[in-house]
Amino acid sequence: MKKFGVKHIVATGIGAALFFVLGRFVAIPSGVPDTNISIQYGLLAFIAAVFGPIAGLLAGLIGHFFIDFSYGWGVWWSWVISSAIFGCVVGIFGSKLKIDEGEFDKKNIITFNIGQVVAHLAAWAVIAPILDIVMYGEPVNKVFVQGIVSALVNIVTTAVVGTLLCIAYSSAIPKKGSLKEED
Repeated sequence: MKKFGVKHIVATGIGAALFFVLGRFVAIPSGVPDTNISIQYGLLAFIAAVFGPIAGLLAGLIGHFFIDFSYGWGVWWSWVISSAIFGCVVGIFGSKLKIDEGEFDKKNIITFNIGQVVAHLAAWAVIAPILDIVMYGEPVNKVFVQGIVSALVNIVTTAVVGTLLCIAYSSAIPKKGSLKEED
């Protein structure tokens, strides 16, 4: 695991703020009630993969909290917790990658996407619906449809947005040994 320092705190704050902005103002209705096509999970996956599970957990928790809070309907804790779990799980998978060292090859892209698929399925198809039932007494059929639709849509948007962010970030980092001293 990476040591959690100042750059991780800054990344967490920026990640939470961008997660909020994207989730609040770039949400696209999916056709399923209270469920959107959300691109903020690609950003959260990128933050988690680069800065680790704690940054991913906190950025997801804080960002989603403020999305719900800003709408005025109250905080829907089951989904806030699920966003945090998603960020943490992607961060665990991301700890196997070397994105911040300028390496994001096909093998890393596959690992990143396996991690985000596992994280989305766990968060939205299992944890969020179960918490909705336990915490809010929501109907079983409704919450599992919402969760499965959210998982599938988020998998696609994260595969595109998250992968592109990781590629762009890793490409911008100088490779080891690429800087040579001039005579």
